Amino acid sequence: MNPVADALQAPLSQRAPRVVAGGVTLSSRLSVYLACTVLALICNFMLGKDVEWDTVSYHLYSGFSALHDRFGQDYFGAGPPGYLNPYVYAPFYAMVSAGLPALAVSSVLAIVHSTVLWLTFELALVVCPLHELRARLGFASLAVAQAFANPILISQLGSSFADITTTVPVLSAWLLLALAVRSPRVAWVVCAGLLAGAATALKLTNAVHAVAGFAVLAMLPRSWPEKLRHAVGYGLALAFGFAIVAAPWSYCLERMFHNPFFPLLNGIFHSPEFTSEPLRHYRFIPGTLAEALWRPFAMIDPVPMVHTEENSPDIRYAVLAVLVVTWSALWLRRRLPRGSAARKAERFDAGARVLAALGCALALDWVSWLYVSGNSRYFLPMSCVAAVVMVALLYRLCAARPRLRSGIVATVLLIQAAQLAMGSEYRWTSLPWGGPWFRISMPAQLATEPDLYLTIGVQSNSFIAPYLARGSGLVNFSGGYALGPTDPNGVRIEQLIRRYAPHLRVLITGARLYEPADHQEPLRSHVDDVLARFGLRVDAADCARIVVQGLPPELEIRVTGSHPELPPPDTTYLVSCRLVPDDTDRSAQLAEERVADLVLDRLEDACPALFQPRRMLTEHINGKWQRLYMNTDLTAWISRGQLKFRDSVRGDDIVNLGRVSDWTGSPPRLACARRDDHYLARVLASQGP
Repeated sequence: MNPVADALQAPLSQRAPRVVAGGVTLSSRLSVYLACTVLALICNFMLGKDVEWDTVSYHLYSGFSALHDRFGQDYFGAGPPGYLNPYVYAPFYAMVSAGLPALAVSSVLAIVHSTVLWLTFELALVVCPLHELRARLGFASLAVAQAFANPILISQLGSSFADITTTVPVLSAWLLLALAVRSPRVAWVVCAGLLAGAATALKLTNAVHAVAGFAVLAMLPRSWPEKLRHAVGYGLALAFGFAIVAAPWSYCLERMFHNPFFPLLNGIFHSPEFTSEPLRHYRFIPGTLAEALWRPFAMIDPVPMVHTEENSPDIRYAVLAVLVVTWSALWLRRRLPRGSAARKAERFDAGARVLAALGCALALDWVSWLYVSGNSRYFLPMSCVAAVVMVALLYRLCAARPRLRSGIVATVLLIQAAQLAMGSEYRWTSLPWGGPWFRISMPAQLATEPDLYLTIGVQSNSFIAPYLARGSGLVNFSGGYALGPTDPNGVRIEQLIRRYAPHLRVLITGARLYEPADHQEPLRSHVDDVLARFGLRVDAADCARIVVQGLPPELEIRVTGSHPELPPPDTTYLVSCRLVPDDTDRSAQLAEERVADLVLDRLEDACPALFQPRRMLTEHINGKWQRLYMNTDLTAWISRGQLKFRDSVRGDDIVNLGRVSDWTGSPPRLACARRDDHYLARVLASQGP
């Protein structure tokens, strides 16, 4: 008999007083938990305050909108991401709005995030093939160390990201499923479904992990009809958990946009306020099967844009891939008749059954994740499962060679530690601790007079919403997703403009609006060009500057004479100017816009794989007619009679696709391709008669 299985199945009153589930003493378990939490707090403190682009653009705003109804006064206040389920960001906003020190806010989040390591420890105990108490503790601790040696996890400790926060319920669900495989109980399966459903409602990228959970249930030690009943119970609980958490926000979205998941799934619901074209962010999705197979090894290289934007080298997946291939070869060998005795022994090994369940589900999850996003921020729960599976496979493969096993474990940890120390980037913009998250110097008129703010920029700056006068509204009409005056978006914006007029202002990053002679952005003329589509322009006599401390300075050099003048550290400026009606004759610009629309439409039709989603709004920005393509991160534009495009995220060179006059006549043929995660296009030579 297995003493660990006996301990798990025996009534609590019959167990040894110092041993709890998993065959580990309570004091040992609490010591591991405490060590994990202290480690998370230390890392969070050493890395500094995490001020990510997402935090400023929509995280704080989402928490604000979760606790305040913004549907009546904002419209795309934080761009499309501002309409994702906001409840997971509410605690972050509540702590920031309460004025807590930034270190306190981040430390609370780091404590919550450290439970991911607790759950990894518990999952490892379920899979552990060892029986002796100290050996089990060492095994689980190694799994925790491998899970922690993840640059993505470290970078998100104490941050406002929902990826690591929702990892807690996802990993809890998989722990319960693993326990159900070891000792089937309907309650564990149902609770797992509820947790996975709730996590998916809070962040839809968790759907792949929830679906992969069905693969775990396929390994239940029950007949197939009983497995099916457990799967149905898991599915119903999954749907119920999702519905309970998603329903309040989905009701608001349905009432506003007739799409309960807006802006997602709009190809199904066809809300006129957003594109119905398929949305799929290709930034980290492998372009070929060979790239997909190579991905675990590509992740070793300390370069950006492999599986996340920063340098995040990770050797663990390559090691796991090698172990899986080795284990598969040995398994095939054991399938020979002479291995029947070994197969019979394996059949009664509960730990092996759980390991097989987790391994199969992890493989399904990996394939689905690569197909959907390939972004390691969305794979955090499975990275912890992968750590457990890797250590468990290593222990089983080297069961008779403990020295070899210890050497491999030590080598992997040392290599990954070196990668973490020398090759990883943890914070996009790390700032010193001190004071609250934001210190905002708001001009009196903006703090007391409710206005409608039309914001410009891919960075929506929606974090400012809680600090504006009560009743103020935000519309991010130009930037990541441009809103036009003639479509349903324009109707809603015009309604807000009429409601707030004459209390209308523009909001943009910068110390002030500059004239061309200043050689500095943002130019007043460019801002007026963007506002012109709503018949507005800037009143330069009524501008105010908002000073925000707690954010990194803008990446620009302010020139005074010949000496560069930088803003103070951790300071950002926002400028807001009154808007007045603009009666300028725009007929010439409208004619240019029609030509730009024609040319860019033809470009999209000539190369649909690159320029998607199609038929985005054409904006006149900085003297260029341009469109942004969310799926592929490309920007195409017309400037000085030339059609060009570029992938600015990867910093690729500008590609010139010829003269506009060529595209308005008989458009040229293009050769388009994606190669090594770069987008290529060239005009094919015309063929003579």
